[in-house]
Amino acid sequence: MTNWINTVSRDHVERGVRGRFTQANHGKPNMLRKMVRGDWIVFYSPRTVHPDGDPLQAFTAIGQVADDEPYQAAASDDVGPWRRNVDFLFCAETPIKPLIEQLDFIEDKKRWGYKFRFGVFRIDDHDLDVIRSAMTG
Repeated sequence: MTNWINTVSRDHVERGVRGRFTQANHGKPNMLRKMVRGDWIVFYSPRTVHPDGDPLQAFTAIGQVADDEPYQAAASDDVGPWRRNVDFLFCAETPIKPLIEQLDFIEDKKRWGYKFRFGVFRIDDHDLDVIRSAMTG
C-alpha cells in the first residue's frame, strides 16, 4: 500500500468529501492511475478557497481509495475531470505547523511549504501515522 498527500483547497476538499471522491492535478488522470484500492490519501489545504482564499495551511481530510480505476466525471459540457472514489474517515482539520518537526517528508523545515507545490506526492508510513493520529486522535 502507498500513502499519498493531495494538495487541494479546503472548498474543493469539502466538495470531494460530500461526493466521496478525489481529483488531482486539475482533474488530470496521471497520479490517480498510480493509486490502488486501499491506498491512504491525506488532503492538505494551503488555502480556504481556490485560487485566492485565505491562507489555511492545514490537513483537511483523510481517507482510503475505494475503487480499482480512475473514472471520468461529467462536470460540465467542456470539463470532464478524472476522479477516484474515497472512503473518508471522520477527522478534525489539523494545522500543519505543530507537526512539521515530526514529518520526515519535509526535509527543509524552514521551507516546509515547498513539497506541496508538487500537488500529489507519496509519504511513508511514519508520516501517515503522525498526521492520522493528529487528525483522528
